[in-house]
Amino acid sequence: MKLGKKLLILGFISLMGKCFSYCLLGFTAKDGQCSDENECSDHEIRCGNHTKCFNTNGSFYCHCESGFRNIVGKVNFTAEDGQCQDINECKEIPNICGNHSKCDNTIGNYSCQCDSGFRERVDGQCQDVNECEEAEKNKEMLCGQKGTCMNLNGSYWCQCPKGYTNYGFNGMTCSGLNCDSFSDHRGTAQSLGGLAAMLSTMKNNCLALVNSSAINETKLDGEALLEKLSTATDAILSGGLLKSENHVTELLSTVEGSILLIGPLLKHNSSKMETLQTETEIAVQRQKSRPTGPIHLTNQNAAVDTDWTTASGTGQYSGFALAALLTYKNLEVSVNRSFEGLKGHNRTEDDVDPSFKIFSKVVSVVVSNPSTQQLDRPVTITLRHLEDTEKTPEMEYVCAYWNDSGAWSTEGCYSQLSNVSHTVCMCKHLSSFAVLVALYPVEHTFGLLLVTKLGLIISLLCLVLCILTFKFCRSIKGTRTTIHLHLCICLLMADLIFLAGISQTKPKGGCRFVAAMLHFFFLGVFAWMLLEGVQLYRMVVLVFNATIRPLYLYITGYGMPLLIVILSAIIRPIGYGTDEHCWLSLENGFIWSFVGPVCLIIFVNIFFFIVTVWKLAQKFTSLNPDLSTLHKIKAFTVTAIAQMCILGLMWVFGTFQFQKDNIVGAYIFSILNSLQGALVFIMHCLLSKQVREEYAHFFSCICKPEKRYSDLSSTNPSSSSQSQGSRGGQNTGNSQI
Repeated sequence: MKLGKKLLILGFISLMGKCFSYCLLGFTAKDGQCSDENECSDHEIRCGNHTKCFNTNGSFYCHCESGFRNIVGKVNFTAEDGQCQDINECKEIPNICGNHSKCDNTIGNYSCQCDSGFRERVDGQCQDVNECEEAEKNKEMLCGQKGTCMNLNGSYWCQCPKGYTNYGFNGMTCSGLNCDSFSDHRGTAQSLGGLAAMLSTMKNNCLALVNSSAINETKLDGEALLEKLSTATDAILSGGLLKSENHVTELLSTVEGSILLIGPLLKHNSSKMETLQTETEIAVQRQKSRPTGPIHLTNQNAAVDTDWTTASGTGQYSGFALAALLTYKNLEVSVNRSFEGLKGHNRTEDDVDPSFKIFSKVVSVVVSNPSTQQLDRPVTITLRHLEDTEKTPEMEYVCAYWNDSGAWSTEGCYSQLSNVSHTVCMCKHLSSFAVLVALYPVEHTFGLLLVTKLGLIISLLCLVLCILTFKFCRSIKGTRTTIHLHLCICLLMADLIFLAGISQTKPKGGCRFVAAMLHFFFLGVFAWMLLEGVQLYRMVVLVFNATIRPLYLYITGYGMPLLIVILSAIIRPIGYGTDEHCWLSLENGFIWSFVGPVCLIIFVNIFFFIVTVWKLAQKFTSLNPDLSTLHKIKAFTVTAIAQMCILGLMWVFGTFQFQKDNIVGAYIFSILNSLQGALVFIMHCLLSKQVREEYAHFFSCICKPEKRYSDLSSTNPSSSSQSQGSRGGQNTGNSQI
């Protein structure tokens, strides 16, 4: 019994000994034995990234990989001692890559790259590349056909002959410069203030470039030269409107040529400059291989989208490429003319030519590509409208460029899309561009044209009869008859010139003469209408002092229109004649040289009309109390109609001509004005009792000549003399009215 208890206690003690036994750190128990633990099996946890782990008996230690070091500087460490960080060999080891090379640090390493113009040798060092020898072996012309290649350390220099330049940059090809392009070929520099100085400045800098070919010779300052160009352009455009197309062409070509000269001298790849009159943005690329990629130049009024392939061209690459956008802030006022090249734009056989006006700022697009007359890919030019306007059926936005002949043209350009504020143009060549708005006139129907021409023919016949009547009818001689005679003469000449020459726009000189003559004779018509109003007023109001001296009549009737035409021709001779008709131009307010005097005369005659009709109404009431009401109304109405016809108030209907859909107003205006001669004949000849008696006497003499002879032979001379004297006393020329 005691022996069993002792065995049980010994077994329990042995079991407890096994439970409380343990292995040291770095060892693990296995099969009752303690063996070494391999801590490196999960070394990224124990050591961190970019490390190597080394296991030892019962422990381990870490090393950083090549290109890394421990952040606390230990060689043997564990994760508790910090991580490994990259060593920047490019900074810590000076000239690690040797001369003429560039070090590029990488994670745990670095790489070396030879500078441009050098290549790596077998020993890893960089040596100069002799571009001239290699080009000669490959039969390449690094310096163009005229340049001589000279090798430099890491580059080469093109020695250029006279007339060529490399702009002072190593590795740039010799490019020909024609400094004579900055000469006054059109003879306009002296008449356009500031242009001669601009041409002289650019020519001198051009000569300095072509005459400097030494290595490392001082280069011109491109930024300073660009500022001089902008200042000179401001001085020219601030002087007011450019007077001729030659001035515009010379200025545009000079500025574009100057940009091509200045571009290679700029220090930066992108340059912007804004002044009071211009806004310029220039992008350049200098590299041995031809540049690629898109180009986007923009400002608040325009944008250009193209690519460097288009800008540099497909010919020999000179090591340089340029693209520039130049916006003129106020030039559109000076070029709002010269639309001859746009005649027939989008025209079918039955269409009429529209009128044009500038609807955007003028911009110039310049590239270094010498062949811009026919580009492989079109250039996109976005132009902002001068005003935000909804497009109407009468309007069309036209993309145009200023050609060498000094006129706008659409050849090679078309409008891709337009909205209220912008038009996008696509052009296959480069120059100076603008958006034009084509305004199509109100289409005259066949009936309206027929009415106008028939009315004018009838009017001409009636005016001839009026002139003969007023000239040879002695019984109506007087001041009013003189006024009627010359009014009819002016109206006859105006109608004849209108029928014969209003549409004969070629030659331009003849068209301007026709416009000036129409201006003179139509003003003459209104001048004699004014005299008619004055005479009617004097006859009705003054009664006994109604005669006006003929000299005063001629001075007013012909002298005043002649003076207005002479002054208009001196101030703006190009205002006579348009692209559509031989009449006054609507541009720059020139039409007011006709509309102004006409409005003044009409307003004055309205005053005379009101006073005269009022006085006549009083006289009908006071002097003819026995007249019936119907006779009073008839006399009053006929008088008012005659007065309105004579004074030309019907021209008020001309305002309806500017409304496209008011065909009724157009017919009223055409009928009344084309038949004005017929109305004058009716009012002053057919409604005049004296004239009717003269007509009856004339026709009776023609129809019965024998009776006339017998009557004349039997007539008492004294009674005949009395009759003529009595008729001659009525020389005021009053009609039945």
